[in-house]
Amino acid sequence: MLLILLLLASIAFIVFATARLKLHPFLALLITAFAFGLLSGMPLGDVVKSVNDGFGGTIGSIGIVILAGTIIGVFLEKSGGAFRLAAGILRMTGQRNAPAAMSIMGFLVSIPVFCDSGFVILSSLNKALAKKAGISLAATSVALALGLYATHTMVPPTPGPVAAAGILGADLGLVILWGLIIGAVATFAGWLFAVTVAAKVPVPAYTDEEAAASADLPQVEASAPGVFKSLLPIAVPILLIVLRSIAELPAKPFGEGGIVPLLGFLGQPVVALLLGVALALLLPKRLESEKMLSTSGWVGQAVVDAAIIIVITGAGGAFGKVLQNSGIAAVIGEGLAGANLGLWLPFLVAAGIKTAQGSSTVAIITTAGLMAPLLEPLGLDSATARALATVAIGAGAMVVSHANDSFFWVVTQFSNMDAPTGYRLHTVGTLVQGLVGAVAVWVAGMIVL
Repeated sequence: MLLILLLLASIAFIVFATARLKLHPFLALLITAFAFGLLSGMPLGDVVKSVNDGFGGTIGSIGIVILAGTIIGVFLEKSGGAFRLAAGILRMTGQRNAPAAMSIMGFLVSIPVFCDSGFVILSSLNKALAKKAGISLAATSVALALGLYATHTMVPPTPGPVAAAGILGADLGLVILWGLIIGAVATFAGWLFAVTVAAKVPVPAYTDEEAAASADLPQVEASAPGVFKSLLPIAVPILLIVLRSIAELPAKPFGEGGIVPLLGFLGQPVVALLLGVALALLLPKRLESEKMLSTSGWVGQAVVDAAIIIVITGAGGAFGKVLQNSGIAAVIGEGLAGANLGLWLPFLVAAGIKTAQGSSTVAIITTAGLMAPLLEPLGLDSATARALATVAIGAGAMVVSHANDSFFWVVTQFSNMDAPTGYRLHTVGTLVQGLVGAVAVWVAGMIVL
């Protein structure tokens, strides 16, 4: 109970400190991480180690990805390529359907690509789309984030669902099938939330500083690269990551030799995004070193922009790691595991662990370990029931994304949202989407089990 009360107090402090005291999120998160660790009774050395491991581990996994994605975004923006892409998408979907376009894009991209990386890759296009459509950036950002989250937590080959399927002995094909169906229902709910709630919150596509830096875009857009050329820095990294995921499937569709090691290297998000940077350098008609590649040029601007996001995301990782090492996940998970709730049980256990410690992947794997011995007593030991239980865990692993989740900070920082706005839109959106996913799993279970 102490750990749960400390978690609630920590969340309240982060919101109060960033909204009322105007404290930088980096400081608010670090203070909270240390305070939670100390007050929860963790050994002093473990508190420091958890902060260092969480900060370093998070930056190590997505720091270069964020930086490379930001560079791609700046080149797409400055060259006019992002606006050219946005105009093309709007011609196909219509301005009113821009959030739907981002939902579908997020749903497809995050099947093989981690949601953090997917949001970074598509961020510049997302901003350009909101600007072109003349709608709040909140609508397209929330639609994109929730679309990414649905398949990230429910559809293999994302590592979390793959691991859960293995632990529960679920057939991977059935997990993919049900994950796609339930994920589509959840994504629809996320889109509905984006257009009915998030769209009413005014969030500018560009901050005042970004708008000033982009003042010459009308002139640039006339000489902007074509749609195909503008698409390459986004599409090539996604394609490489997809091919790597396919190559590493248990069925080994590409075999084990030949091109597989090369795909394993090129499909690493860091390598794929750096190749995207190389393609982004081809977007301007003429690559000017001082204007574009110097510390005061486009690359320099991207490094400064990315640094803020990286340190905030790293601090969120530090807070999440302290929570993981405090044992709060076990307290919540074991407390719920004793209830006999059918397919609602894996959802609730995963939701409790996700909310407590931040990582969807950790929540999925931990819940799968707790649920594995319970499936037979609960009558969930058929092939279809095991697949639905895996998807239910994924739905729970969406509930909820907040300050201890690095994805929360990626979404808010790339969408010009402050923390309270992020809680109102992204956090509540993940709650809505996860609950709808759980209801869809329950309905499916009523029909097929």
